[in-house]
Amino acid sequence: MKLDILVFAAHPDDAEMSCAGTLMRAISEGKKVGIIDLTRGEMGTRGTAITRAEESAAATQIMGIHVRENLDLEDCFFDLSRETQLRIISKIRKYKPQVVLANAIEDRHPDHGRAAKLVQEAFFKAGLPKIETHDENGISQEAHRPSSLFHYIQDRYIKPDFVIDITPFIDRKLESIKAFKTQFHNPDSTEPITYISKPDFLESLIGRNREYGKLLKNGTFAEAYTVNKIIEVTDITSIF
Repeated sequence: MKLDILVFAAHPDDAEMSCAGTLMRAISEGKKVGIIDLTRGEMGTRGTAITRAEESAAATQIMGIHVRENLDLEDCFFDLSRETQLRIISKIRKYKPQVVLANAIEDRHPDHGRAAKLVQEAFFKAGLPKIETHDENGISQEAHRPSSLFHYIQDRYIKPDFVIDITPFIDRKLESIKAFKTQFHNPDSTEPITYISKPDFLESLIGRNREYGKLLKNGTFAEAYTVNKIIEVTDITSIF
């Protein structure tokens, strides 16, 4: 399946918290969207790799994502090695997206910035024909470099380069996040309290979407992104 947008996320729930609204908006407009989770989040304080997989499947269904895979890299310890980059390159060539979304360039969790760097490297190298990769059937893959790579903003505030109006999708975004029942606030849980399981965490996350929404012309909630290069504009009258 050829995708319009391919998201790479260090952990299951990164995409839901950071760009779920953008993805659901794109899907509502007829775009094909996929997510590649790099790890199973197995080092997280709450839940297990098994429960995270179940929660991820539920969130995927809520958002209407067309395809979702997990590379099963080691949570907290994945690297930027040649082998790891080739696995990312292979997925880019498999789905041939126009746009790639990746983790924040720096963030509270060190995996996020490292994942951003990993995808940056693979994004460029996916377009080099002399780098050989093969699909699941051993067939050689063609080089493919998507048109754009954007980084979604996560926990730490980063000044955005652009925002996407997600106002019609804010409730479903929150629903997709809450699908990760082990990770967020649950008064019946006996697991340790974490940074993201505190009762006010989701309020602050939606508050951040409202903060970015203040930059919109008409909407109320937005998700924000940074870019690695200057964006070319052909119609200056289309900018507002």
